[in-house]
Amino acid sequence: MTTSETTSLFQDLKRLWKHISSKRRFQIVALGGGMLLGTIAELASLGMVFPFLGALTAPDNIFKHELAQPLIFKLNLTSSDQLLLPLTFLFGIAAIFSGFTRLALLWGQARIGNAIGNDLGSEAYRLTLYQPYKFHASRNSSEIIAILMTKINTVVYYIIIPLLMLITSIFTVFTIVAFMILVAPKLTLATCLGFACIYFFIAYSTKKRLKKDSEHVTTGQNNVAKIVQEGLGGIRDILIDGLQETYHNIYRQADNKFRRALANIAIISGAPRPAIEAFGLVLIGFIAYMFTNPKNGMTTAIPLLGALALAAQRLLPLVQQGYAGWTSMQGGRDSLKDVLELLEQPHPHYIKQPISTPIPFKDNISINNLEFQYSLDNPIVLHDINLKIPCGSKIGFIGTTGSGKSTLLDIIMGLLTPTSGSLCIDGIQIDEKNQRAWQAHIAHVPQTIYLADATVAENIAFGEKLENINQEKLANAANMAQVSDVIESWDDGYNTFVGERGIRLSGGQRQRIGIARAIYKQANVIVFDEATSALDNKTEKSVMESINSLGRDITIIMVAHRITTLQSCDTIVELNHGKIQRIGSYEDIFNTPPKKT
Repeated sequence: MTTSETTSLFQDLKRLWKHISSKRRFQIVALGGGMLLGTIAELASLGMVFPFLGALTAPDNIFKHELAQPLIFKLNLTSSDQLLLPLTFLFGIAAIFSGFTRLALLWGQARIGNAIGNDLGSEAYRLTLYQPYKFHASRNSSEIIAILMTKINTVVYYIIIPLLMLITSIFTVFTIVAFMILVAPKLTLATCLGFACIYFFIAYSTKKRLKKDSEHVTTGQNNVAKIVQEGLGGIRDILIDGLQETYHNIYRQADNKFRRALANIAIISGAPRPAIEAFGLVLIGFIAYMFTNPKNGMTTAIPLLGALALAAQRLLPLVQQGYAGWTSMQGGRDSLKDVLELLEQPHPHYIKQPISTPIPFKDNISINNLEFQYSLDNPIVLHDINLKIPCGSKIGFIGTTGSGKSTLLDIIMGLLTPTSGSLCIDGIQIDEKNQRAWQAHIAHVPQTIYLADATVAENIAFGEKLENINQEKLANAANMAQVSDVIESWDDGYNTFVGERGIRLSGGQRQRIGIARAIYKQANVIVFDEATSALDNKTEKSVMESINSLGRDITIIMVAHRITTLQSCDTIVELNHGKIQRIGSYEDIFNTPPKKT
C-alpha cells in the first residue's frame, strides 16, 4: 500500500470523525478503557501459564520461587504438591476473565459501530431531504437510495467496526509482544519479523486488486439499486412486454459483479491465516527441538512452549483480525467517500429554525423580468417573463412540451430560484430567507399523485400521525374534493389502505385525494401541474368540477396540454420556447390563432 493511499484513507477517516456525535465519541473513549482492561486480562491469562505449567512439570522449582511465597504463605501451603490446585484455579479465573473481556469488547464494537451507522444514515437522509429541488432534479435517486440502503451498511461493516477491531488488535498485540520479548526476546523478535513479512507480501501484492474491488462494490451497489427501482417502477410494461427475463438477467449480471468484488475482499482478508498458522506450527516444533536436552527432557521447555503457544493462540487471531480490518477498510473506501459526500451537503439556513409563519398574501404574485437556466452549461429555459397573478384568481398555462411551463411553476412554488429577475408576493421579493414562509401557502397537485401505502386518512392528512388527524377537517377536505361519497361507501371508509402508490384506486380517485390533501393543508394557493392529463374525458370532467368548486379564497394555478381543460380560468398564459406568447381569456386564446415565431 502506498503512502498516498494510506494518507487518503486517513484523511477520509478524519472527515468521518467530524460527523460522529459527542455521545458516540464518549462511547468510543469508553471502549478504549475496555481495550485497556482486555489487555490486562490477556496479560494475566498469559502470565499464569508459567506457574501453572511449572506446577505440572517442576513443582519444587515453583514452590521455592520468591514470587510464589506470598501465595504459599496466605494459603498456608506446606509442600509443592499443594500448589497445583490453587494455581489451576487462578489460571481458570484468568482465562475466564480474559474470555469475558473479549466478549464484552466484541459486543461494544458491534453496538457502537451500528449506532454510529444509524446516526450517519439518519443525518445523511435528513440533509438530503433539505437539499434544494435543483439537487434532486439533477441527481439519480437510485444513487441516493444505494447510499442510504447499502453503502451506510458497507461503511459500518467495512470501515467503522473493522477500525475499532484494528485498534483493539494493535493495542493488545503490542502489549503481548512486549511481554513475550521480556520472556524470550530473540525468539519473539524473529517470530514477529516472520509474521510481518508474510502480511506485508500479501498486502503489497493485493493492493491494486483491493482498489478495483472497492470501486466495483460502490458501482455495483448503485447499479443494483437502479435496476430494482426501474424494474419495479415499470412493472406494468415489463408484464405486458414479457421482459421479466431481460430485467432478471440485467440484475443478475450487476449483482454478480458486486458479489464477486465482495468475495475477493473477503478472500484477501483471510488469505494470510493459513500461511501464518503453518508457520506457527513449524516454529513451535523448532523451539521444542532446540530447548529439549537429554538430561531434563521437556521439563524446562514445557513452560516456555506453553507460554509461546498461548501467546500465539492469542496473537494469531488478533493479527489476522487487524489485517482483515485493514483490507476491509480498503474495500469500503469508495463507499465511504459516497457517504461522506451526502454528509457534507450544505445545510440550508432554515434547517434548525421553527416552522415559518406564512408571509402576507392578499394582493398578487408578481413575476418581473424573470430569466432562468439550470446551469451555465445549459440553455436559458425562460426569457423575460413578466406576469401578475391576482390573489383568488384562476390562471392557466398552456404550451408545447419544453416550452417552460413546469419550470415556471417550480419558480412560483419557490422550488427554483430565478437566474435573474424576481418573484414577489405582495411586493416582497422571495429569496432563501423567506422561501419557506411563501411555501406555507402552497399545495401541489401533480400529474401523478404520490400516495403512501397507508390509509386514505393518512394520505389526505399527509405527514400527520394517525392519532393527530383532525376528523372534521378530513371530512371537509374530502367533501370539497368531491371524493367523500366514494370513500364512505367503502367498508373501512377513511381507514381503507390504498396500496403502494395508490394501486388500489382509480386515476380519478387518486387525483381527488390529491386535491383533498391540498385542501386539508389549508393552502390558499393550489398548483395543478398536468393534474388531469392522464385521465379520460369523463374522469377529467369530474375532477375539474372538484377544482372549480373550490372557493374564490383559493388561488388556482394550472398547467395543461389541452386548452379546453382551462376554460374555467380567468386568464390563460401561453408559453412558447420559454417566452410568453399570448395572455388572455379562454375565448381570446381559443378563438385567436397563435402568432408565428
